[in-house]
Amino acid sequence: MTIEKYPPNIDINDCVILFDGVCKLCNVWTQFIVKVDTQQRFKLCSVQSPEGQSILNHFKMPTDHFDTMLFVEGNQYFDKSDAFLNVVNKLGFPWRLLYVFKVLPKGIINWLYDRIARNRYYLFGQYDTCMLPSKENENRFLKGKK
Repeated sequence: MTIEKYPPNIDINDCVILFDGVCKLCNVWTQFIVKVDTQQRFKLCSVQSPEGQSILNHFKMPTDHFDTMLFVEGNQYFDKSDAFLNVVNKLGFPWRLLYVFKVLPKGIINWLYDRIARNRYYLFGQYDTCMLPSKENENRFLKGKK
């Protein structure tokens, strides 16, 4: 979905991945992004952070439960399988090959995405609090503008 105004703390060329900061699966995903995204195209943002909450509010998304990763590019966002597939497409080879799943009916891949998202705490666990970025990776996380 595209909105005319840009979300708070996001510039025109920013690619931001919003993730559930207490979800262990989501944290593994962000660690993977940090490792594989050597060109540092992506910024990361926990949905529980003030920056994440303001972005969710901007797009009129729920701020109290998080059943999807969001990928924000400039003034548009993608959720569920669209978010995942757009991210892997931008990661380049070999991860870009996963984009082939885009040809499947959206209902099918979103059904699978929803099953994993709804059961992620049960299957993978959760943290009591959001994990903080390490010193060497803190520049990869979205920060509020001053």
